[in-house]
Amino acid sequence: MRVHFIAIGGSVMHNLAISLAKLGHQVTGSDDQIVEPSKSKLIEAGLYPEEIGWNADKITEDIDAIILGKHAAADNPELLKAQELNIKIYSFPEFIYEQSKEKIRVVIAGTFGKTTITSMIMHVLKKMEKDFDYVIGAKIEGFESLIRLTSTARIILIEGDEYYASSIDAHSKFHYYHPNIALLSNISWDSFNMEISEEDYYRQFRDFIYTIVPKGTLVYNKEDANVVKVVNETKELKINRHGYKLPAYTINKGVTYLHNDGQDIPLLVIGRQNLSNIAGAYTVCEWLGIRRTDFYEAIKDFKSSIRYLEFVKSEGGSVVYQDFAHTPAKLRSSIHAVKEQFPLQKLLTVIELNPYDVFEGDKLSLYCRSMNEADYAVVFVNKNSIKEKNIILNEIVAKIKDTFQHPKLDIFLDITELKDFLESFDSQGVNSLFMTSNNYAGANVLTFADKFLSRRDKKSE
Repeated sequence: MRVHFIAIGGSVMHNLAISLAKLGHQVTGSDDQIVEPSKSKLIEAGLYPEEIGWNADKITEDIDAIILGKHAAADNPELLKAQELNIKIYSFPEFIYEQSKEKIRVVIAGTFGKTTITSMIMHVLKKMEKDFDYVIGAKIEGFESLIRLTSTARIILIEGDEYYASSIDAHSKFHYYHPNIALLSNISWDSFNMEISEEDYYRQFRDFIYTIVPKGTLVYNKEDANVVKVVNETKELKINRHGYKLPAYTINKGVTYLHNDGQDIPLLVIGRQNLSNIAGAYTVCEWLGIRRTDFYEAIKDFKSSIRYLEFVKSEGGSVVYQDFAHTPAKLRSSIHAVKEQFPLQKLLTVIELNPYDVFEGDKLSLYCRSMNEADYAVVFVNKNSIKEKNIILNEIVAKIKDTFQHPKLDIFLDITELKDFLESFDSQGVNSLFMTSNNYAGANVLTFADKFLSRRDKKSE
């Protein structure tokens, strides 16, 4: 089959292109910008376009299928030419379904946690030496690609994205997968970053349940009120329903132990959300035929997905974590998770805010007192990323201070000043949590950890 990718440079799209080429398909692609790591991987696979940009002449009648990336606009010249020639056009999820019709499709959905749950299941199946394909949204330890697509694996795990399929298709991506087993972890509409109404957002998940194949299985978090409400609205469906809840656990000397059949199972992950994720992952694995004892033996050495309450470094009793900050609610829950794990130690939390979250509407107000459980709080806004030169930096500082209302709050607009602060901070008896949805002006969090841990017990020096 000859396949052409419009917007081949996307993180998931380039992985799919490489997978199809390995299966023997003839693959080409275009994009107006391709950055690392996509660029190097496409070059290595021999799939990097000869020229960057869109060219309608690349679209010819001998192409069997077009795969349209979300990045490509509806008026893309290659797309328009493909439509003119009546070439079959797939969105990414449509194509994945076409390639997995004969497989057991396991789709993990929810507002958050789906990457972690999917990676937990992948971790267990790999340790059990089970053959499976997968589609996941972020790189995880032990797996080189975001996609594995073969002709042999009987199972495919798919991270189900609720956002629209392509520029010409407003359906949610996860509506195309038609799962045999679906998991719904949580539903949380947040005005902070949602572009659709709360009613429409909930409807997407209700419609997702209706896409489960007849006599398929829905695994759901019965402690999430929004999930339960949506599940109850689909009672007439002839599917299996299996609820899960937070398992019993204790924390001892910074290690979380799950209680299971009289055994205490030590974990490498922390936080109630991760424990709930483990319960969901176990329930899915149970439906896939994995024994309870085998699951819990395998999950012991699971490490957090990249940048999701991820352990960075420890020294002298102080521990450094990093996490992905996408909403004020996530900031609160991550701070609570670290404080619950280490109740006798103080916590320094550093969050990087996008400058436009500070400027736009009332977004910043949602952060009101969101860091109060942390003993020390730092907010970083990279002044170099502010394009509007008329912005008065002092006003930014004042606005942040008034919003967070933290008694020990420091605000930095320059990355060098933030590094100097961390290096001078006395970390004796203090843990740290770094949260961002950006990249700290390109700085490596490990560098922050080294600076934070470098000056300990200054009073004894």
